Amino acid sequence: MLKWLFGSSSGAGADIYVDLGTANTLIAVRNKGIVLNEPSHVMVSETNVKKRKVLGIGLEGSEIAKKNPGHIVTIKPIRDGVIADFDATQTMMKYFLAKVLKSASLSRPQVVVSLPYGVTEVEKKAVIQACRSAGARRTILIDEPMAAAIGANLAIKEASGQMIIDIGGGTTEIAVIALADIVYCEPLRMGGHKFDEAIIRYMKDSKKLIVDEAGAEHLKIELGTALPKKNIISIEVEGRDLDTGFPRKQKVTSEEIGMALSDSIQIIVHGILNALENTPPELVSDIIGNGITLAGGGALIKELAAKIEAEVRIPVRVADHPLTAIALGGEKVLSDPDLLDKIQLEV
Repeated sequence: MLKWLFGSSSGAGADIYVDLGTANTLIAVRNKGIVLNEPSHVMVSETNVKKRKVLGIGLEGSEIAKKNPGHIVTIKPIRDGVIADFDATQTMMKYFLAKVLKSASLSRPQVVVSLPYGVTEVEKKAVIQACRSAGARRTILIDEPMAAAIGANLAIKEASGQMIIDIGGGTTEIAVIALADIVYCEPLRMGGHKFDEAIIRYMKDSKKLIVDEAGAEHLKIELGTALPKKNIISIEVEGRDLDTGFPRKQKVTSEEIGMALSDSIQIIVHGILNALENTPPELVSDIIGNGITLAGGGALIKELAAKIEAEVRIPVRVADHPLTAIALGGEKVLSDPDLLDKIQLEV
């Protein structure tokens, strides 16, 4: 249907790639690499759609929120990788694309957008509409795990099975790829934000200390580990005492944060085992030989590869650039129209 409407993508390829992430939006331009990496949020005056005024977007919005935290509502329009607030997404896309188009001297570009595996037709059309309203001449959709695999330099065009696990802010996608096609994908509503929530819950229940999302993310980055008993370190974190309401500092160890994350990590391990059970045996043999690749911000959790390897008995490696693997893959397909033809989603 997409090719019938717009024709084949063969030729010069697309102009811009957009990774519309739950935590961050990354944009790459053909032959220029990643040119934008900003938080996926919009700062507004109030929640009412008809009355609210946009005060700032992305990095600019973060700076405004720091100066006036009590008078600003933060909207995160992308939830679990898909559009949750269409108006805010449209505003955000227009702003980000305008910045990129101005710097790259482009007008009416062809845009490639990656989406979580298995999104609905309604969600696909919402993204296309948002891109069109932001100035895109044409929008092509691809699967996020496919983009991550390309960005991680996996041999996705070969018949040999490859497994990529993309642990993003809102979702984790465990995909088996062969011949530039996703043979099986196990999508989990589990990602970096769930890790943060687990840490917030642990600190409140065990330490009687309330930490915000930023504090939880700091603990995750500094102390997060999949093997809590190994190489234990500690840092001091500040939060609000649950009983008194006053600020209080608390020493926290990597063992404690690792235990807080253990249930979430185990969900991912179970997802991998389930994906292997649903993968054709000949491709499982390939995966055992090729190993499993981790991408996404969650791949940076210390000892995660070792934990998974011990559980599933298959070699595991972390992609060279896990945080930007999807965007790097999206950038590559901009200059490969034949591959883009093969992997684009029907709309």
